[in-house]
Amino acid sequence: MSASHDDFRLTPEAVKVLAHPLRSRLLGTLRRGGPATATTLATTLSTNSGATSYHLRKLESVGLVADTGEGAGKQRLWRAATSSHSWERSELAHDEDATTALGWLERDYLRLFSTDFGHWLDVAEAWPSEWQDATGMGDAWVTVNPERLQALRRELDEVLERYRDADPDAAPDARRVHFWQAAFPLEPDDVPETEKP
Repeated sequence: MSASHDDFRLTPEAVKVLAHPLRSRLLGTLRRGGPATATTLATTLSTNSGATSYHLRKLESVGLVADTGEGAGKQRLWRAATSSHSWERSELAHDEDATTALGWLERDYLRLFSTDFGHWLDVAEAWPSEWQDATGMGDAWVTVNPERLQALRRELDEVLERYRDADPDAAPDARRVHFWQAAFPLEPDDVPETEKP
């Protein structure tokens, strides 16, 4: 997976910490909504503040969230440490638990995409037609080797970076847009042979 300007590269330990239903939701909620206390997050996610505090500290232990230092009293104000995270499967392959955790995490993201995009489809007709025309999904087939696929993904990331840094106040009708990317073989069962050392 490729990286952005303030991307967090997941270590094996970070993958194992993040691969938990509540922790994944906590990080996503902080990224989407900005800093919040454990109490506010617990209310938002329908859990209790004790569990929320515990899981926030676990995320903090691997650098995914941070205490802003701006909380009142015992109420710590938490924020996402970065706007995105990425990983390289080969960096995690030596740790079987991390590989298992990554499998769960990727499937969790697939569920999240399905839920979020499904919600958009449920409400899209209420949006102005220019928004309906600008959004959507599609697919394309390309024939590449791993190096060219990585180059393609880097180029797409460069385009996204130009839009990420745009001033949100420049256009009063601007809205945050969740842009998903996925690249995978069209024939996943046609596994290439690897050369023996």
